[in-house]
Amino acid sequence: MAEVLVLAEHSGGEVRKVTCELLTAARRLGEPAVVWAGPGAEEGRARLAEFGAARVYVAGDAAFGDFVVAPKAELLAQLVGDKSPAAVLIAGTLEGKEVAGRLAVKTGSGVLTDAVDVQAGEDGTPVADQPNFGGSIAVRSRVVKGTPIIAVRPNAISASAQPGPAEIVPVTVTLSEAAKAAKITEHVVAEKGERPDLAEASIVVSGGRGTGSADGFTIIESLADALGAAVGASRAVTDAGWYPHQFQVGQTGKTVSPQLYLAAGISGAIQHRAGMQTSKTIVAINKDPEAPIFEIADLGVVGDLFTVIPQLLDEIAKHKQL
Repeated sequence: MAEVLVLAEHSGGEVRKVTCELLTAARRLGEPAVVWAGPGAEEGRARLAEFGAARVYVAGDAAFGDFVVAPKAELLAQLVGDKSPAAVLIAGTLEGKEVAGRLAVKTGSGVLTDAVDVQAGEDGTPVADQPNFGGSIAVRSRVVKGTPIIAVRPNAISASAQPGPAEIVPVTVTLSEAAKAAKITEHVVAEKGERPDLAEASIVVSGGRGTGSADGFTIIESLADALGAAVGASRAVTDAGWYPHQFQVGQTGKTVSPQLYLAAGISGAIQHRAGMQTSKTIVAINKDPEAPIFEIADLGVVGDLFTVIPQLLDEIAKHKQL
């Protein structure tokens, strides 16, 4: 069985959720093998083993943290040449998509980005599902040249555990001077609240223009906290300055694909839908029965969010008391 390389997303020794999702997808295509750049592999090994990694190729040089994406692309290119994998799976983050593009150029391979699912086709080659044109068209794609390189959206695939040995295999790579041309001069730890990270949350509560103001948007935060969810916002909200731009969900913001997406006061323009329509379950609250968000919602409530959400908060509180 051919290997499928998975580029690990990690912070030190902490394996990020998207890596577990990629391992789940990799098991459908072949034998999962993780590529770990930088230190921390021993700490993350147990997590990788939990989700089926057969091997962990470790380039443990701390220098990987000193440079931007180019060194990771060179590491992957070397392993593609040495191991001839069936595919390479990379997280579809901003950094991950750049790594994927650079790797495709280095290996003369085709690359698919923004995949929301990956399966083995009838001939065993990887087939990716991709939303296009803002999500208005869904296509099924495959790479026809070189090693398939696929960038998968975080949260698009449900991670499922399946034990594997996760054998540590040290790898030596000599980075070119070109790969070291752009150097990171400072690391700043972003301030984080108690809420889950928007990109990785299993529940997201988003508010739109219907919240009316920055003060009105606080009801979205209250609902998110009651559900243990991350907070999202539409472009109209962030452009108005009611909520920070890093929480914008949409084509020009972040793409999310949680188990539950609750949209309150969001009309559902194509720009917003492009960033959330792959969510497993979508619940919409809007006083306009003709709002486009209802076209993709699994459950819709027609009503004023300032009437509906307080009732929902009461029911959640009652449930927690049981």
